[in-house]
Amino acid sequence: MVRSAGVTLAVFCMSAATASGQWLNYPTAGVPRTPDGKPNLAAPAPRTAAGKPDFSGMWQPANPLPCDGINRVCTDLPISLQFGNIGAGLKDALPYRPWASDRIKQKGLTDDPYTRCLSPGGPRMHLLPTMKKVVQTPGLLVILDEHNASYRQIFTDGRPLPVDPQPTWNGYSSGHWEGDALVVDSIGFRDDQWLDARGSPLTEAGKVTERFRRPNFGNLEIELTVNDPKAYIRPWTVTIRQTAVVDTEMLDLICLENEKDVQHLTVK
Repeated sequence: MVRSAGVTLAVFCMSAATASGQWLNYPTAGVPRTPDGKPNLAAPAPRTAAGKPDFSGMWQPANPLPCDGINRVCTDLPISLQFGNIGAGLKDALPYRPWASDRIKQKGLTDDPYTRCLSPGGPRMHLLPTMKKVVQTPGLLVILDEHNASYRQIFTDGRPLPVDPQPTWNGYSSGHWEGDALVVDSIGFRDDQWLDARGSPLTEAGKVTERFRRPNFGNLEIELTVNDPKAYIRPWTVTIRQTAVVDTEMLDLICLENEKDVQHLTVK
């Protein structure tokens, strides 16, 4: 089985290694099912022993671009329009500062950290076509990503955000519950982050707030607010949607292993 990721807004393909011996067709325990055995994605969301929504499971982007050979070829993993432009669907364009708009015009596909096999960093992880697995425990939520076997930690044990953090790819995240929403504040990002394939920036001055909701078993909604006065005139908010993936498992995707894509990148 080969997994790859492609996009017309930023045309490239990153291929995963073939894996025949992994649990790609193993039933997922605890999945609600219809009488014919199919996953019932409209069933109520699972809850923890504390009564909070349980986000555990595997996820991929919802509302993917059509598999029409133009927006996405049929062997590609699903990507949404937000992969290319995280502000897609907003009434107005993202409120870039002039330097940010100029940088987007000057940069190309080969400048994208993701294309160069670096960590996509922070909230961009939600938009990648590779599978994500959420592991939720009391005090900690971990997001695992197939891409470069990466991870992100969200602490829910009440710890404050660091005062003067050393910038990192994924930042520092601390969450708390507001009803059924997990509200996560993150700071401490590197100064060269890209939020999408067009190069919308996230700098070390940025603070990201995410509100995670699971309205039913099969859907995850992440309301994302970026407050980065260095890159944007004002804060802005988008909603990222993901859909549950069951009866399979994650694959290794080490981007630099036999990498042959970057030299062929073009913009259409």
